[in-house]
Amino acid sequence: MTPDKPYYVYALKDPRQHPARPFYIGKGTGTRAHDHLIRPDYTPKGDRIREIEGAGAQVLVSYLVEHLTEPEALRLEAELIAAFGTQASGGLLTNTVLPSGLGGKARPGLTVPAGAPEKAQMGLTLLKDAVLEFAQANPGGVKNAEVASLLGLRSDYGGGSKDYLSYSLLGLLMREGKIGRSGKGRHVAQVK
Repeated sequence: MTPDKPYYVYALKDPRQHPARPFYIGKGTGTRAHDHLIRPDYTPKGDRIREIEGAGAQVLVSYLVEHLTEPEALRLEAELIAAFGTQASGGLLTNTVLPSGLGGKARPGLTVPAGAPEKAQMGLTLLKDAVLEFAQANPGGVKNAEVASLLGLRSDYGGGSKDYLSYSLLGLLMREGKIGRSGKGRHVAQVK
């Protein structure tokens, strides 16, 4: 890896199928691609790893593209997850980018392009991570207007709805128990 491009995009594949089919797409640096195999978590990905190993096989780790910047790796990861689709959307991958129970009913005739929900949820994850990091870096808390302006989330819409995105992100983080409200009207990262 080059110092300025240390990221790669990888696939975990099930060797019991011919040809081996990917069941997880990720991005990482260092040993990230193999870390899943050391201690499988309790997600559909971890369940599949245990299932493969229980059948006496070994998960195949394929490095799809190397020498990437983080933004390049994020974009490629999102495109591949959207192309293969998640099991939640009828695709192959065990990636859990779609929060369970949040899918709404579409009105008749409305088309949702394949992969669009996965891309939206990956983007949402990155936005929530940025807001949480901002709150963690400011133990005294942050105001919605600060989140909107300092993280570049303020809309330039002509109406009075300039900070709805940051309010939504803060609300989602509060529902997840990652951010709380202080008595001073600020949003404070919760210590776990």
